[in-house]
Amino acid sequence: MKTVDVIYRYQADAPARHRPSDSDEARLRLDEGNRTFAALLDQVKDEHGRTERVVPVDARDLGLISGQIGTPTQHPFAAVLGCSDARVPIELIFNEGPNDLFVVRVAGNVLGTDVLGSLKFAVEHLNGSVKLIVVLGHSGCGAVTSAVDVFLDPGDYLSLATKHSLRNILDRLLVVIQTCARKLATAFGPEVAHRPRYREALIEASIVTNAALAAYSIQQGVGTNEAGELQAVYGVYLLETREVWAPHAGDTKGVGLAAAPHDLAGFVDLGGAIVRSERIARLLG
Repeated sequence: MKTVDVIYRYQADAPARHRPSDSDEARLRLDEGNRTFAALLDQVKDEHGRTERVVPVDARDLGLISGQIGTPTQHPFAAVLGCSDARVPIELIFNEGPNDLFVVRVAGNVLGTDVLGSLKFAVEHLNGSVKLIVVLGHSGCGAVTSAVDVFLDPGDYLSLATKHSLRNILDRLLVVIQTCARKLATAFGPEVAHRPRYREALIEASIVTNAALAAYSIQQGVGTNEAGELQAVYGVYLLETREVWAPHAGDTKGVGLAAAPHDLAGFVDLGGAIVRSERIARLLG
């Protein structure tokens, strides 16, 4: 069996790791970090071979320096809204360590007022360290899957009548799912709903659309800017390949994080890119 050792190395005398100066540099660092993580097993050529990945961590970030005065300063370079799913360890899949990312996790990475407030706090009160806001969904999301099943069989919604907290999550997702279903029908015809893997395709299309919509809403609520000082991006972590996927106009593969749309026309283009992406086309045969 292949073995991968992930090592967080704390060295008191090590130089501080370079931190991104703007949103573009922050996104490139996260994309590169994910590529490193995704390729770990590929580096082990022998079935019983071993490899390791070392993530350098500034010992000062965790108060590990003997005689250090005061508490460590919080200085993440990116804020990430992710799903609560335990299979998606956000720092790990981006090759980052403690104090690099400000992470907010909630089922379905839905954007409620508490979540938006947490992201605003990171942007406004961490001395300008946050250069990028990321919304990260993941393949096979349980929250989105439940919402798709309710959409396909509305009778299931009755069982949630008294479960207000669950309904609050599903209700936020149903609008996205309905939009994706219409886009699939427009692109492939109404009969697409009868294809064997339609449900799976609708789930995956809804997952990425939900992430993009949340990133767009964060742009509006937090106030990102065109100058590159702070941007919102989205992506979907694919459990089966360990890669981040984000289809967008002009790119059917969609490897890496993508910038959120800025207007309605951008969402129209994005919807077309999603349903025509290689991943969704493969599911629909």
